[in-house]
Amino acid sequence: MDRRLGALALAALVMGHVVGMVDLVALPVWVGALVDRYGFQPQQAGALVTLFLLGAVAASVTLARRFGRGNGRAVASGGFAVAALAFLAATTQTDFVPLALCHALAGVAVGSGLSMVHGAIGRSARPHRNFALANVMLGFFAIAFLGGVPQLMLAQGPQALFQVYAAVMALAALALLLFFRDPGAGQAAAVGGPLPRPVKLLVAGVCLMTFNQAMIFSFVEVIGAARGFAHEAVLGALLALGLVNALLAGPGAALLEHRLPAFTVIRAGAVVQALLALVMATTGAFPLWAGVTAVFVGVQIFTHPFAFGLLAGMDRSGRVVAATPAMLMIGSALGPVVGGALGQSLGFGALGVAALALGALAFTCFTLARRAAPEAVPA
Repeated sequence: MDRRLGALALAALVMGHVVGMVDLVALPVWVGALVDRYGFQPQQAGALVTLFLLGAVAASVTLARRFGRGNGRAVASGGFAVAALAFLAATTQTDFVPLALCHALAGVAVGSGLSMVHGAIGRSARPHRNFALANVMLGFFAIAFLGGVPQLMLAQGPQALFQVYAAVMALAALALLLFFRDPGAGQAAAVGGPLPRPVKLLVAGVCLMTFNQAMIFSFVEVIGAARGFAHEAVLGALLALGLVNALLAGPGAALLEHRLPAFTVIRAGAVVQALLALVMATTGAFPLWAGVTAVFVGVQIFTHPFAFGLLAGMDRSGRVVAATPAMLMIGSALGPVVGGALGQSLGFGALGVAALALGALAFTCFTLARRAAPEAVPA
């Protein structure tokens, strides 16, 4: 079976990944807009984003089990189209309840479309490389988003954030309608049956890392303000983050696919991420804080293609990698609300302590997964 993707099909899948993973780059602006411009408390703002992410998790878990059994093109394109409409509706709302409904609907829709996208990438000939390429483009999107959307909100109001979301979701829907391709479409996906122990441990470790990232990253703007850093300086650090992701983390993961042992990379990633999170949550020195912030997301961007490649190799049916949105977003869903609760009650320094504990758990999961993995899997 030919698992190679044509250029247009790969471009459409990459676009779906970039748009569907908008939370990875937009969390600080998203939460910051809900707190500073809509007037919500940090816990309320975190809850709105959490509703979006939980909706995506629920859809991804449900559809991943059935991946390959339906019309992937229709689900992928239709999901992003519904998300565009939900965010368009959000541009007309300012109260918590209607915004909550819009966020939940958009999350379910994005999770549905993104599961088809990740499942198709996972069944391609080179899942690690293609996923890393998608993260490269996510980095370039982050540069444009973090450099332009805050200014757009200042000029046109906070609803501009949801207008941008609606526009990019609509573009992804169109691209996937025209060019979506699942390279393993002729192969029926395995349905049911327990997952191997190393796969479960890998999934748990990825979830813990995304939880750690979201818990810290969603409050970057709020932490910066609490430390007394100028708003423009904080946005500059976020823009530098996009450059690191696009120019270093994503390309590095693609180029080093066969040069670094995957399990070594993901274990090191869990440790480095936790240490960077501790610095971000506790330091009052702006140069150090800005430097750490600039590379923080890059750790996840660099590490995850190695985990994705391992999972794709262990399960060629695509059902596990089709659950990638759930793996990424369950952590992202809990992170903002837990981070908001900790920051509000104990201060943002408590986030650093929590990050160390989560990093230790993720490292343990990856280590146990390596010990349980087949001998053919590189260390």
